[in-house]
Amino acid sequence: MTTHPPIDPELAPVLAVVQQHVSSTVTPGDIGALRANPAFAVLDEELTRDGTVELREFSAPGPAGAPEVPMLVLRPAGLAPEAPVIYYMHGGGMIIGNNRTGLGNVLDWAVDNGAVVVSVDYRLAPEHPDPAPIEDCYAGLLWLHQHTAEFGGDAGRVVVAGTSAGGGLAAGVALLARDRGGPGLLAQMLMCPMLDDRLLTPSSRELEGEGIWDATSNETGWNALLGARRGGDDVSVYAAPARATDLAGLPTAFVDVGSVETFRDEAVDYAARLVQAGVQCELHLWPGGFHGFDAMAPQAALSRTASATRAAWMRRLLGRTNGE
Repeated sequence: MTTHPPIDPELAPVLAVVQQHVSSTVTPGDIGALRANPAFAVLDEELTRDGTVELREFSAPGPAGAPEVPMLVLRPAGLAPEAPVIYYMHGGGMIIGNNRTGLGNVLDWAVDNGAVVVSVDYRLAPEHPDPAPIEDCYAGLLWLHQHTAEFGGDAGRVVVAGTSAGGGLAAGVALLARDRGGPGLLAQMLMCPMLDDRLLTPSSRELEGEGIWDATSNETGWNALLGARRGGDDVSVYAAPARATDLAGLPTAFVDVGSVETFRDEAVDYAARLVQAGVQCELHLWPGGFHGFDAMAPQAALSRTASATRAAWMRRLLGRTNGE
């Protein structure tokens, strides 16, 4: 029997309520219902914040031979010219979500720091397996770099950020930008990132029928993305950044993860190896946090601490680049 740290006592009853509506375990047969679940829908009104945030939609040229990539640009009112840009990749295990998913805290950072948010709507697995999602995200970065002036952004101050699957994609985009000589990045924010398809760490096997996104769910997501290649030798480091052995030259990073989630060990290991490669990295392991705890229980003490810590890092980062 596997063991894991206890869930934070303030979070445990919230998780119990959530599990009445969303299962800990996601199988391939659940993907359609999850995509159709109205609980995951985000209305434009939630993003425009009573008219204080301008929402615009664009289409970026897709990877060679692929469709255009939908891009969402959110610009707080009164933004100064040449504002920093937060380029966001949503979560959803590579199988659900869109470019409106999970933008609440990201918008808070933008409003607080005078930044633009650009969110990419990458294609989802299993209909669009690897390399479609990561190549869509990289195509979005290239478009962003070429068009930042059109929405008041500064191409020299771009932070890639992502949650869960999006955290893995953000890490992959940072690797691609380095290896292809692409746009320079100011930093990368990797929140509970999905990094490793091999499912070899203790945390990748600790949760079965527990928490959010358990071991079976993780296998479902990676199998959708990689198919029979999952866990084998023919997997790109851009699809599964934990496989990368050379992390030198990557941008400053923030990595955080809960102690009771499937991605714990791979996130901690990735952060440690970034530091060992000479990359500045801030790591937080939230005690008793399950996957997505801060979104599901925003008023819990641990959630408030996690949210404030991310906001403080972003403030320090963008404050320095604003000359403060």
